[in-house]
Amino acid sequence: MAVLTQQHHLRGVILASIACILWGISGVAASTLFISNPHLTAIWLTEVRMISAGLILLIWGQLAGKHPLAIWKQPRTAWQVVSYGLLGLIPVQWCYFEAVRVGNAPIATIIQFLGPFIITFYFLFFKHVIPKRIEVVGMVMAFVGTLLIVTHGHLNSLAISPVILFWGGLSAIGVATNTLIPRSILPKFGALSVTGWGLLVAGLFLTLFQPMWRVHLTVNAFQIALLMVIIIFGTVVPFLMFAHSLSYILPTTASLLDAFEPLAATIFSVLFLNVQLTSFDLTGGLLIILAVMALSLNMHKILLRFHRRRTDS
Repeated sequence: MAVLTQQHHLRGVILASIACILWGISGVAASTLFISNPHLTAIWLTEVRMISAGLILLIWGQLAGKHPLAIWKQPRTAWQVVSYGLLGLIPVQWCYFEAVRVGNAPIATIIQFLGPFIITFYFLFFKHVIPKRIEVVGMVMAFVGTLLIVTHGHLNSLAISPVILFWGGLSAIGVATNTLIPRSILPKFGALSVTGWGLLVAGLFLTLFQPMWRVHLTVNAFQIALLMVIIIFGTVVPFLMFAHSLSYILPTTASLLDAFEPLAATIFSVLFLNVQLTSFDLTGGLLIILAVMALSLNMHKILLRFHRRRTDS
């Protein structure tokens, strides 16, 4: 039985790791798209990705007997899935692609990786959960790492564009809202239905501002292939793998493996896009990754303290 448990744990670790690597590759594919087609906008790419992936997940859920339409039968759950799409998925995907477009995949992914610290601040200011020592240390590490990336050691000047910071910061906030908003409806309706509807709602909402069918783009076979990579191997496949991994490993373990996403984005960008990263970028990125890993080890304690406090009250 112990061997079987170890095999299941290893399977979960492998599934979650591959999922995070695929997410990192998705950012590199998006960066390649923006470079090869300057007329391509981040909002158009996000719309195509969200609507396509959302439909695929909902169809998959229907075929798997998950009854995806059930989420719309109650106004409260319907409002939550709409909030999840608009306030969670739009910043975590559209703002991330904007950061990739104006910067590069490694820096955009590392800045987005600060999302768990926003969750910590949320629990501190709104739920009055005092951070532990390891969380404070992690925050300091993340701050120093971000400072190194932003200033390259020169505190009187910025080493990266403020636009990258703006979009990357919004995508980090999106990581927090993307994690917090759907927590109460995921156990009842399942990840396929919640994420599928969230993606579809978010994608359709964005079309109100820039209808993707009105954008006239000339794309070649290579760019179409990159688009398919982003939709299938950068969204649908890693989502299913990551969700399946949670059957074998704890969410805290899975969140530690998120570190593979910025690592993959960095490695593949250097290898295939000739992105030049300085020692400040690498050191800062490593500090942020280590800080988030330290925070993730304690994240379940944060949630437990919050639930206990809510129960006692």
